[in-house]
Amino acid sequence: MQLKFSKMHGLGNDFIVIDAINQDFVPEPERIRDWAQRHTGIGFDQLLVVEAPETDQADFKYRIFNADGGEVEQCGNGARCFARFVREQNLTDLDMISVETSSGLIQLEMLDDNRVRVNMGIPRFEPQAIPLDTETQADQYSLDIDGQSIKFSALAIGNPHIVIQVDDVASADVESLGPLLESHAFFPQRVNVGFMQIIDRGHFKLRVFERGVGETKACGSGACAAFIAGQRLGLLDALAQAHLYGGDLKLEWQGEGNPVMMTGETVMAFQGEINNE
Repeated sequence: MQLKFSKMHGLGNDFIVIDAINQDFVPEPERIRDWAQRHTGIGFDQLLVVEAPETDQADFKYRIFNADGGEVEQCGNGARCFARFVREQNLTDLDMISVETSSGLIQLEMLDDNRVRVNMGIPRFEPQAIPLDTETQADQYSLDIDGQSIKFSALAIGNPHIVIQVDDVASADVESLGPLLESHAFFPQRVNVGFMQIIDRGHFKLRVFERGVGETKACGSGACAAFIAGQRLGLLDALAQAHLYGGDLKLEWQGEGNPVMMTGETVMAFQGEINNE
């Protein structure tokens, strides 16, 4: 059976998106891993699946699978692509789209010039909500990795993130520290690892080693996590721009108990069909 898909990206964080409402599709980890291969498959960071909602409060259900085949809770860049996909595929004509994810409802607002504003929800800081292998909540935590003490902020914004402040993202040890921290026993469900360089109170640079993927050109939820961590450390204002290798994101957060808002562009790269037998 031939399966239709769209290849999209948000700031270089790339996806294939599959309509599982109008065609039969059951995600299988081995097949996802094969398709994700950049030399022998389609190549992508995540697979996004559009399904019918299970609740009356949502317009769609949104499922996310990393390149390693594992299902995850949230993807901010993917959420923006999701919104553009369902509009361009005539699955909805709404400007404000409510989407059900495994971590709760998110709201996607279509703007002009293929930009999408995403309500990413309210961040959580309790260790059990992230989760962390500790019962004590702290503004920052530390782990000994390869003989050095790594200090980081930790939070959940739909999925688990830690944020390490660095002097220069270009020289940050992402390739070495990323995988060591991602799979450390302190993080029972693994973790996304962000490396943040503060420029001024309204701007920061970021690199992210994503759980189950590796370093990506951009990470929407990672940008939100770094922004929140920077605010809580008194380094960033309530409005800021994240500068990632793939481009920029506009971020807004009014403090604890409030949702974080993220705005950025989307790109439709191409559409195709793949054998799903």
